Amino acid sequence: MSKILTGLIAAAALSLLAAGNAIAGSGYLRVVVVKTDNVAAYMQELDKGRAMMKKLGINVTLRIWKATYAGPETGTVVVSQEYASFAAFAEAQSKSTADAQFAAWIAGLDKVRTIVSDSLYREL
Repeated sequence: MSKILTGLIAAAALSLLAAGNAIAGSGYLRVVVVKTDNVAAYMQELDKGRAMMKKLGINVTLRIWKATYAGPETGTVVVSQEYASFAAFAEAQSKSTADAQFAAWIAGLDKVRTIVSDSLYREL
């Protein structure tokens, strides 16, 4: 599912970018909510991902959050990816989906986490 979703997001991003969408100048935030039984192992994997993104020239700020006061959702992990623009998001999706090592890393994440939701937000 993660590979398919990433591909769909990349295709949509590139389509909107190619259309010259007027929202290209705003900041974008991708929010991925996950369940994991081993937060430390997941964070180690995210460190590997950061290194790969840097190597690919992807300009993104990656942050990891853990729900503290969230009722039954306490303990849920949220990963945020901050992009300067929609163009930066689209470029990141294009670069990451084209890289075999990155794709293998994404597939391997399924061993340490389950995606609960994956959303993209535009700064107002």
